[in-house]
Amino acid sequence: MKNIEIISTGRAVPSKVVTNDDLAKIVDTNDEWISTRTGIRERRFCSEEESATTLAVEAARKALEASHLAPSDIGACICATISGDYATPSMACLVQRELGLREPIPTLDVNAACSGFLYGIEVARGLLNGCGEKYALVVGCEQLSKLLDMTDRSTCVLFGDGAGAAVVRLSEDATYASTLGARGGFEINVEGAGHGTSHIHMQGQEVFKFATSIIPVCIRQLQEKSGLSVEDVSRVVCHQANERIIDSVVRRMKADPGKFYKNMDRFGNTSAASVPIALDELVEKGDIKAGDMLMMVGFGAGLTWAGAVIRYAGV
Repeated sequence: MKNIEIISTGRAVPSKVVTNDDLAKIVDTNDEWISTRTGIRERRFCSEEESATTLAVEAARKALEASHLAPSDIGACICATISGDYATPSMACLVQRELGLREPIPTLDVNAACSGFLYGIEVARGLLNGCGEKYALVVGCEQLSKLLDMTDRSTCVLFGDGAGAAVVRLSEDATYASTLGARGGFEINVEGAGHGTSHIHMQGQEVFKFATSIIPVCIRQLQEKSGLSVEDVSRVVCHQANERIIDSVVRRMKADPGKFYKNMDRFGNTSAASVPIALDELVEKGDIKAGDMLMMVGFGAGLTWAGAVIRYAGV
């Protein structure tokens, strides 16, 4: 099976900035409490004119334009999300329509929460190899603001909206390694409300323990499979859930903290969008250049985890 590499990226975030002070006006919290526990200072929420779909399409369009490819060159479209605008059609089908991609290509959504974009990369690799195509568009997009209970300070301060995308291609000489996993799911039972909820619920302490233990495992597996260590790659892009999680991993791995990119202070936790948003920022800043090797790690609800070592080839 051929491996894949990233040739271009794109991102889209809502224009509405919601600061910690803004949230302190509607829930019992304050800027110091949020920032010291999470590293988050602000996040973006969609306006009435914006949605998961508009963000996904904008990020995907930017990635496609940066690739210098035509819409007809794309051989698969995968969208990672837990907050799509419809149960069906998929977000990927909406992106396909808006960008004018070819009809006879595999187009589907992936639900792996905050690990979703990296699951999407692996799905793209399999589809391209199986279908005889060369290029795929992988999108991570979320509108989590519509799932938040704005009276629950343990969750409403954490999440934001956004989208990121990448165009990947098959390559004979690409260096690529991946690891994927899940640890059995569980349903939410809300007393007096049946067996469902429309809001995000999270056991923060348990997620913190899980994340700080599974990320080093992911990194070690990637090192074994790729032969590349943290020191050998240009950047490590982790899911941007909490600054303390990344700092804990850096200490455990005795790694260079400068290798680990952070932007949760400006966007909060954007679930499947966080890794590609961070990736596009690095490309835009020139912090990663054509030929650089990257290590990416995600973890999220499920519980799921995913990691990849992949080359940013550029165009």
